[in-house]
Amino acid sequence: MGSAGSRRLREPSMAGTPDHTRVTRFGLDSYQLEEEEEVLGTAELQGSGARGLSAFMDAAVEEPVPDDRYHAIYFAMLLAGVGFLLPYNSFITDVDYLHHKYPGTSIVFDMSLTYILVALVAVLLNNVLVERLSLHTRITVGYLLALGPLLFISVCDVWLQLFSHGQAYAVNLAAVGTVALGCTVQQSSFYGYTGMLPKRYTQGVMTGESTAGVMVSLSRILTKLLLPDERASTLIFFLVSAGLELLCFLLHLLVRRSRFVRYHTSRPRDGRPDSRAGPARGPRYRVHHDVAAEDVHFEHQAPGLGGSGPLKDSPAHEVTSGGAYVRFDVPRPQAKRSWPTFRALLLHRYVVAHVIWADMLSIAVTYFITLCLFPGLESEIRHCVLGEWLPILIMAIFNLSDFVGKILAALPVDWRGLHLLACACLRVVFIPLFVLCVYPSGAPTLPHPAWPCVFSLLMGISNGYFGSVPMILAAGRVSPKQRELAGNTMTVSYMAGLTLGSAVAYFTYSLTRDTHHSCSHPTATNSSLPSGP
Repeated sequence: MGSAGSRRLREPSMAGTPDHTRVTRFGLDSYQLEEEEEVLGTAELQGSGARGLSAFMDAAVEEPVPDDRYHAIYFAMLLAGVGFLLPYNSFITDVDYLHHKYPGTSIVFDMSLTYILVALVAVLLNNVLVERLSLHTRITVGYLLALGPLLFISVCDVWLQLFSHGQAYAVNLAAVGTVALGCTVQQSSFYGYTGMLPKRYTQGVMTGESTAGVMVSLSRILTKLLLPDERASTLIFFLVSAGLELLCFLLHLLVRRSRFVRYHTSRPRDGRPDSRAGPARGPRYRVHHDVAAEDVHFEHQAPGLGGSGPLKDSPAHEVTSGGAYVRFDVPRPQAKRSWPTFRALLLHRYVVAHVIWADMLSIAVTYFITLCLFPGLESEIRHCVLGEWLPILIMAIFNLSDFVGKILAALPVDWRGLHLLACACLRVVFIPLFVLCVYPSGAPTLPHPAWPCVFSLLMGISNGYFGSVPMILAAGRVSPKQRELAGNTMTVSYMAGLTLGSAVAYFTYSLTRDTHHSCSHPTATNSSLPSGP
């Protein structure tokens, strides 16, 4: 408010003991004053630019919280989760095409490890740049890097077949690496993004991750059933995935401008008060109202200093014998923004990690165990009758049950960090169970195809639940201004678990090298869905 006029502070009559101090808060936008009694109380006021001391706005005049009409924002966040896992799922779910084109190779393991290694670098890079590049810039670049390889591989490799066998192998790995860079930047940014929204939207994004797996699995099953030609079905499969990715990107561009998103993402960052926020930076103002002496005066406290000095000589403050007057015609100068130092970056991340360390370990252990088995070992499980359909069905079951687990994560359960970590560690039992489905090679201990299907179902539900709950709870353990960084930090732990799991998965590949030679007619039913086991 830039007028040179002054507003008088009304002091209503008060019957009470003279040793009380009245705290006066200013709602300057409505020119209303709210007064309350408190023993020797003080109130801090913070301003921003020409708005002066607008930090303690009256709750009655604050902007009302916008509604998520028809759950449109939740649906958009769900599709966001689809968008940053759909490209990777598209590359690894067409396992039948990969086995046919690159027989006797560890193509699925190589793709998984390539994706994870690049993704780990990308999430660390994003964690460093979180204060330097805007949130939506990072998300937009991520979408473009994810969409490009899908279109390139579908047209140049699957359709036109422009590359030789060795070149195509390298090009596919390079495409997966590019997808990893784009999708991981999206993913870590979206977790920071939804960390500023209510908790259910983080759960919506994680549900979208599983939805991506379900959609890709169903798309692959349908294209394989409807189009007998493997090359044609794979081309349509990739084009459908590219179309879905483009839809997610366009929807994000629309949702980011909605009142609901702008309200929640701007409040923790601007100068207005937020009941959820911690202490704000910048110059501070203390208002003392001594009821006994009928005196009102201001004290100014510079940021980071313990002392304070009176503002009575300031051109923005005036005291008269008839009462106290405050003028706001001289706004405080804005501090020049500068990049944080490396020490400040590390300290900020240490403080956040110290609060959410149990959640970080929980999500890392959960995904470490999952990546030891999925997609690598699951893609190598064979059956003499089901043939290549078995790994497709196992992966579809995992994606569907993972989707169910992430829906269950929305249940209001108050988990303690250590209890959550203990439950995540119990999932290690899935590793020996899946190994028994492929070892000894050629005559596994659990040969029936129902065993890996049941284990995949249970592993998917537990992965969806214990992979979502830590991410949801972590944002609520820190202040609103730290939620984006908390989301990025959780993504670092998530990617660390994925990386270690992918590395360990190479050990399981040695257990399956002779699996596809164990049947006398391994490819007899590869082109059509069998009628029974």
